[in-house]
Order: sequence, then structure tokens, then C-alpha cells
Amino acid sequence: MLRVGFGYDVHPLVPGRPLVLGGVTIPHERGLEGHSDADVLLHALTDAVLGALGAGDIGAHFPNTDPKWKNVASTLFLAEAARLAKEKRATILNVDATLLAEAPKLLPHFPAMCKKIAAALGLPVDRVNMKATTNEKLGFIGRGDGIAALAVAALDIPE
Repeated sequence: MLRVGFGYDVHPLVPGRPLVLGGVTIPHERGLEGHSDADVLLHALTDAVLGALGAGDIGAHFPNTDPKWKNVASTLFLAEAARLAKEKRATILNVDATLLAEAPKLLPHFPAMCKKIAAALGLPVDRVNMKATTNEKLGFIGRGDGIAALAVAALDIPE
């Protein structure tokens, strides 16, 4: 049976933290604030996979109240979602994501991001798609105060 999951995440940009998106550290004067590495892209993808599995959300599996997840690389969260999929005999068919950010330019980093995402999910890189857009200077994303990510995952799950 084909199941689709959707994920969304957003974090504010703050000074003094690295900007990590898709498991890749991107040069920028600010980074995303959060309990883990605050990688909005991997958080949205993790939620998309968990959603397709009917397995809740990232907060249920990796609560930000648990010190063991402090400053952890979010590739671990995505890899764990992939492990849960395998445990349920599900096949991750593909993932697709969109980043919403005014800066920095993200397109040059897509190949590295797709490679990291594919590795965490155990997928060929051609099953990972990335896009980015601005918020046309509207709202907190448009002011450059945060970055958001939207993601979808398609899984084949045996009935």
C-alpha cells in the first residue's frame, strides 16, 4: 500500500550557531536555534517518514526535553525513521523537500544535502529531491529571521 507523509519545521536564526541544513554546514553569519543541531530540513523529512508510517512525530521519538538529544546531528533522527520503516517492512520510495529562506543561497549545497539525506535513508540519491524558495520578503522568513522546510515522503508498506 502506498502511504504518503508530510513534514514541516521552522527555527529562528540566531548568532553563534552553525547553520546546518540537510546535514551540511553552510557558511552564514547565523545558525538555527534549537535543542539538537536544529536542521529544519532533516526534521521535516523525519516527520514525513514517520507520518507515512503512522508513527507519530519527531517530538514523540526525540523530545527536546531529553538532554540526550542536545546538540545531536539530525541525521541520526532521519536514520532512525528509516530504521523504523525497515522494521515495518516498508520501502521508502522517494522524498521531496522545499526550503524557505531569504539567505543564504542554497542551490549550490543541494548535491551535498541530497547525498547526506540519501545515505541516512539508505536510498539512491536520485530518489531525493530538493528545492528552495524565498518568502518574497514577507513575514519572519522574509525578514531573514528564520528558515522553514516542507517535506513529503512516499513509502510502500505491506498490508
